[in-house]
Amino acid sequence: MIKPDGVQRGLVGEIIKRFESKGYKLIAMKMTAPGKEHMEKHYADLSSKKFFPGLIEYMTSGPVIAMVWQGKNAVLEGRKMLGATMPTESAMGTIRGDFCVEVGVSRVGVALLLCSDPNICCRSFFTNLFRSFTPR
Repeated sequence: MIKPDGVQRGLVGEIIKRFESKGYKLIAMKMTAPGKEHMEKHYADLSSKKFFPGLIEYMTSGPVIAMVWQGKNAVLEGRKMLGATMPTESAMGTIRGDFCVEVGVSRVGVALLLCSDPNICCRSFFTNLFRSFTPR
């Protein structure tokens, strides 16, 4: 998922390019604006954290690009391509390392919904976003 600031900053094409250049196949994509309830459910595991209200506000501040990628080791390699969660710990050459400025201002706008089975991904977070999508 490319987060609101990534969409606003025009990073969608570059991020897609990196995954495609690695050999992954984009099998579904949708620009959407999930509501507060959807994001609270998605990030429920973080609900006890101090930053949770700000995270939800940020994630509902603009459109996101939801994507489903297919390919060998997509989860493992996707994590490597994204880089460390904290911008200061992300190596240059990773998506976060190249595009992230600082947490709370420009968070790079990329999150990877990591699951090895696209059927499970689509039935969980993406079910409401890709109502007519059927993984192959």
